[in-house]
Amino acid sequence: MGTKKVQLIIAFFAAFLFIFSTGAFAAETFKLGVLGPFTGPSAKTGGEFKGSVKMAMENIDYKIGDYKIELVWIDSQSDPAKATGAYAEAVESKGVQVAMLNWHSSVAAAVMDVAVQYKVQHVFAMGAAEIVNEKYKSDPEKYSYWAAKGWPIPGDLIPGYVESINAAIATGKFTPKKKIVAIYGEETDWGRSVGAAFKRGFEATGWTVLSEDYFPFTQTDFYSLLSKYKKGGAVVLAGTSTSAPSISGFIKQAGEVGLKAVVVADGLGWNGDWYKMTGKASNHVLDMIPRLTTQAAQDWAKSIKAKFGYNPSPSASGLSYDYANFFIKLAKRTLEKHGKLDKESIHEVVTSELNTGKLTYGKADGALIMNEYKYTVESTPDPVIASDAYFFPVLQYMDGKSNIIYPDDWKQADFKQK
Repeated sequence: MGTKKVQLIIAFFAAFLFIFSTGAFAAETFKLGVLGPFTGPSAKTGGEFKGSVKMAMENIDYKIGDYKIELVWIDSQSDPAKATGAYAEAVESKGVQVAMLNWHSSVAAAVMDVAVQYKVQHVFAMGAAEIVNEKYKSDPEKYSYWAAKGWPIPGDLIPGYVESINAAIATGKFTPKKKIVAIYGEETDWGRSVGAAFKRGFEATGWTVLSEDYFPFTQTDFYSLLSKYKKGGAVVLAGTSTSAPSISGFIKQAGEVGLKAVVVADGLGWNGDWYKMTGKASNHVLDMIPRLTTQAAQDWAKSIKAKFGYNPSPSASGLSYDYANFFIKLAKRTLEKHGKLDKESIHEVVTSELNTGKLTYGKADGALIMNEYKYTVESTPDPVIASDAYFFPVLQYMDGKSNIIYPDDWKQADFKQK
């Protein structure tokens, strides 16, 4: 072999090694935004989001096809104005192409327009109030960038509480002197949406609403409000708060003022360490959250505890883990269909397959919480609600444990009166 040929071969391999070492053949980076309350009053929820999403991405080594997934944490701080600013910065400065998750309805309603402005596909946001659906349905094509909500409107789930309480009365398990209910909640789109659903449900079944009260989700002193409920003869207190300090304070103080009412605390179990925060004050409280029913789900919960040091809630941790894996399935389908992973391609698959029920995520895919996450033209932007799809049972807490009391075919225990 001639000297020149040897030199050419050496030069070729040297060039090849140089190009390879400088990353010319490195996987392309895809930046996925994760919106959540990573600081502020709901930071515990944001922390659970982070742990679950990280675990899902670690399972695939942060790689989908030839794309390296880079997570960009978008901190809503539980504040709509701060969330919109953080979202815009994540797109403009950090290159986010697609985003997922969210906790608060007020944040969702505000950030929807930012997603539309930048044509960033956002999926599986758990801000659920009617205002989000109303905005979406006002222009489905425009707001198609805010698709596949991770939580349905409260009106689709709240009736379960009313039905379970009325069933307990009918069977003699609950014997109130009068059917008087007090409605409470955080002063947010979510809180008022839940409160309105409670009011409709109770009034439609013959209950008298003593009062309807809303407060900042940073509030932790409820003594005067609870004293009013006690004086007014309320036998049921029905409401919600997305702030763990707020809802736990409400429950503990209800016991301290001597209220014997049934407390419905929608979302208490969103925080996996709810019993540490409430203790025996949470006994008899009703909640409606998903359960870690399978061995796979329970094993996952143990792995979260071992890795991150907290008990994962099925709602904040479990749903976000399932949705992170649903996103992975969505991204793989996009690659299969379009040969690339970008916001335009993902948007096309969302509108043509995710929103129409062609692309779903269920137990066969590894779902831990729901039997199947599915969207149809009729249900969009909400998931399909059904016992074999997306469904929450009514639980009653006792000594740090929960038992399903409704519906009857899922029941583990009877309703217990204080």
